[in-house]
Amino acid sequence: MGEELKVIVFALATEEYGIEVDKVRTIERMMPITRVPKTVDFIKGVINLRGVVIPVIDLRGRFGLGETEPTENSRIIIVAVNDLEVGFIVDAANDVIDIDSDAIDTPPEVVGGIKAKYLRGVAKLGDGRLLVMLNLSEVLNKSEIIRLEHLEE
Repeated sequence: MGEELKVIVFALATEEYGIEVDKVRTIERMMPITRVPKTVDFIKGVINLRGVVIPVIDLRGRFGLGETEPTENSRIIIVAVNDLEVGFIVDAANDVIDIDSDAIDTPPEVVGGIKAKYLRGVAKLGDGRLLVMLNLSEVLNKSEIIRLEHLEE
């Protein structure tokens, strides 16, 4: 039996994804986002969250899943990785669950159009669902998102 991981479950398109709770600062409803010029399309801009300016990424855009207009279920998940706080726009944040780390398999090369390097693995849940676990350090890979740096200047 592996270690128990607490995971936030969220939806993008038709798939369910997970991020470890210890990397999530807060989950917010959609709020006004200030555009920042000269950033890649999936960086929507910045938000002012209780006095802290946080860059916001549309995860659908980041993964090439086709962006959609936010709905009343859309959320911004604020994550912290390597001293970087970033908001992810997701279609819905559904649940917090416990996963046994042994239930996480190595990801296939592509899951739902997303390259394996962005994925930590795929967890098999007890009810037969699959949960795609994100590798946040790759999703926020600075060499790929060089322009994120400009948001912090």
